[in-house]
Amino acid sequence: METKRQQKFARLIQKELGDIFQADTKGLFAGAFITVTAVRVSPDLSIAKVYLSFLNSKDKQGLLADIEEKKKAVRSELARRIGKQVRIIPELQFYLDDTIEYASKIESIFSKIEIPPADKDYKMDNYETEETED
Repeated sequence: METKRQQKFARLIQKELGDIFQADTKGLFAGAFITVTAVRVSPDLSIAKVYLSFLNSKDKQGLLADIEEKKKAVRSELARRIGKQVRIIPELQFYLDDTIEYASKIESIFSKIEIPPADKDYKMDNYETEETED
């Protein structure tokens, strides 16, 4: 369970990293639309696990590796933005957030399920018998 302090710090990092990926580093990552979906911060605020979602990108693992290579530049830009608000800039760990793919997979499974239509006569007969028993 995260403390309020961790939650506030995570929200700050999420907002600033979102701005960094949207505006400042647009040219660095081949025009991919990068969204920071979640940030989880360790209790001592020294490590931030950043979950990213990519749009307009075919090679998500390659893009994640590219972000890992440029992690130092991203962290220094984050330090420039929030350096006066916090004591330490956390070490960033990037992860691929596959929630969208997982949800679409579940949706496709649900769409393949065939549910037979309900028999209206059965429901009405059953309802009437329950009513007359009282």
